[in-house]
Amino acid sequence: MASVNIRRDVSDPFYRYKMERLQSKVEGKGNGIKTVIVNLGNVAQQLARPPSYVIKYFGFELGAQTNIDPKDDRWIINGAHESSKLQDYLDGFITKFVLCRNCKNPETVVNIKDGDILLDCKACGHISKADLRHKLSSFILKNAPKKGKKDKSTKKADRKAKREAEKNGNGDDNDSNGSPNGGDSGSDHADENGDGALDAGSDDEFTRKIQSEAQELNEPESKEVEWQVDMSEEAIKARAKAAETSLPADLKQSLKIDGEDGDDAGANSYDELGKWIEEKAKEEGGVDEVTDVDIYLKAKELGIEAKHRTPAVLAQCLFDDTIIKQLPGRAQMLRKMTSLGEKHEKAFLGGIERFVGIDKPNLIPKVSAILAVIYDKEIIGDDALKSWGGKASKKYVDLATSKKVRKNAQIFLEWLEKADSDDEDEDESE
Repeated sequence: MASVNIRRDVSDPFYRYKMERLQSKVEGKGNGIKTVIVNLGNVAQQLARPPSYVIKYFGFELGAQTNIDPKDDRWIINGAHESSKLQDYLDGFITKFVLCRNCKNPETVVNIKDGDILLDCKACGHISKADLRHKLSSFILKNAPKKGKKDKSTKKADRKAKREAEKNGNGDDNDSNGSPNGGDSGSDHADENGDGALDAGSDDEFTRKIQSEAQELNEPESKEVEWQVDMSEEAIKARAKAAETSLPADLKQSLKIDGEDGDDAGANSYDELGKWIEEKAKEEGGVDEVTDVDIYLKAKELGIEAKHRTPAVLAQCLFDDTIIKQLPGRAQMLRKMTSLGEKHEKAFLGGIERFVGIDKPNLIPKVSAILAVIYDKEIIGDDALKSWGGKASKKYVDLATSKKVRKNAQIFLEWLEKADSDDEDEDESE
């Protein structure tokens, strides 16, 4: 689907903040004519805002009735409205309720405090106030989640904004047309080129820790030693032979670490990361003693820190029988690894499934408790968890084991469905 710059006044083709172009269709005739915005959910997610805010904004601007909580993702505005006209109105919504007033970046999170709507920018740290005179402001204040609790759409929007901030940098270096870093698109393709989170310049705590502990890597004296990879035929054969004795063959097969899907890292890099963690754990006296920073830097050295199969390796190598207690301590790093895309989330869940189903079958009865921690620490979002729980798969384990793992996850999955249902019921009652 065609994409446009979130700030359409920025013509730079390398502007990093993108969203889908609104797609709509007109249905019905006469008094029953209506406009359905087909992809409003996706666009709202890319703006890190609940779809109800966007559809309600359209309703106020057009003087038309809207539905703010459709069960089938059919966002409807009464009357016939062209997509181009709606796109123009969306620009107004973005200016008023998304962009930071200081850096003009869309990396903001909505907070309600003392009757004000605050746009907390994760790029530059500035906090802006939305105009309370607009009718949408009253809607946002009226439908604000109860204190200490965020509704489903707001939690998703918060996570989206935080992840965008981590991937896209701190936004301090805007050029004259508002394009961060002078239109440099280097972080746009982090997933493809493996150049992502560390170089993005984000201010999350884990990145600051990495940059602090790895500072010596950037010191001038480090240039005195030049590291090279021996690409001779003998060396390549030796590395291939060494890989055969590291992780188990069935683990390599389950991870499908063979360079597919355009991933040129190949099997050896993932295998080497797993073997390195195993050896490091022996040296340090346990896997808990291997630091997140060291693990991340090793993955970066191998060129796989942003590859989607890396979370699967980590899920199988970082934990033991006390995984429920271990997960919170690894949450920062795992969030960074899984926040790069849906494939990363699925791979992590696949790795957990294999870890529990094959390596630690004694933990199968505790699957629901494990998933609860993963969800609570925002390592994986609810959509990915629901998708995983909906169908058994033989990608990481045999089908019988996959079904058994999911059967033991039902307590958590039912709770997740109920929590979402309760949130929807609260919205309807207000």
